Amino acid sequence: MAPLFKHEFSSMGCPCELQFYAQSTVLGRDGIELATSEVCRLDQKYSHYREDSLLSAIQAKATQAGGVVVDDETAALLDYADTQYRVSGGLFDVTARSLSALWDGITSIPRQDEINEALRISGWEQVAWDGHTLEIPTGLAFDLGGIVKEYAADRVAGMLKQAGIQSGFIDLGGDLHILGPHPDGTPWRAGIRDPDGSGNALATIGIRSGGLASSGDYERFSEIGGKRYGHIINPKTGWPVSASGASLASVSILAPSCLLAGSVSTLAILAGAEKGLNLLGESGLPWLAVGHDGLIHGTLDLSRAWPAPTVGGRHAADG
Repeated sequence: MAPLFKHEFSSMGCPCELQFYAQSTVLGRDGIELATSEVCRLDQKYSHYREDSLLSAIQAKATQAGGVVVDDETAALLDYADTQYRVSGGLFDVTARSLSALWDGITSIPRQDEINEALRISGWEQVAWDGHTLEIPTGLAFDLGGIVKEYAADRVAGMLKQAGIQSGFIDLGGDLHILGPHPDGTPWRAGIRDPDGSGNALATIGIRSGGLASSGDYERFSEIGGKRYGHIINPKTGWPVSASGASLASVSILAPSCLLAGSVSTLAILAGAEKGLNLLGESGLPWLAVGHDGLIHGTLDLSRAWPAPTVGGRHAADG
């Protein structure tokens, strides 16, 4: 059997892990270099925290008359964002960065006038995008974090396959893409985390290929006056979806790509519990959702899962 290569690193503000089988030491080392370089490239290109990122440059130039022509990769991501905005009825919006920043790490609830101002300078409907040229009003801020990490997992998986690596996975802060099963055909094990804050997994499921992503407010939130305010913001109201108490606690999706899994899971959280469950049921994808009442819903067969391990992140994948 080919040797198993393992590598852990940090990028995109999260812990990352890579495991795969390769036929030679050279291919293994090259695979690790390829994967880490590509993740770091995308982090540098699209991070809104970095003033030297391409995203920051595009955003600055896009406010000028006539806008800015973007490269093909960025155009594909903006096309995807445009599609998701339209099919979600405006719930999936990559221009809601001002709203996210308003609620990030809060110690007191933002004033309504602050929320209204953030809403005023947010909204994909204010973007002029023709598939090549981007023009935006001053003040509007992009956050592609809800797309790029999942896109990176898919892209690295594809690059590794092209390099001749067919068995392994890439895990970017809990967003996974499985290239293929172990050489003997057995699946990789991925833990789905319990949103109760215990750090335990609900179950460990087997995956042979495709993407796994989860959404929920159990990792990033602020607690004020005994109430939890999460990081997933409704771009229509300007308030965290968890503030209403009507959202799902967590959603996990299996899909052909990590990007699709991440989009559907996030949208199900944004839609609220009742509409979110309907959306998941209509998606045709294997899914698992946990309500704030602790009830578990979904089409993933947990009766066939392995005993759940204790995990530190949203998922744990291993042999």
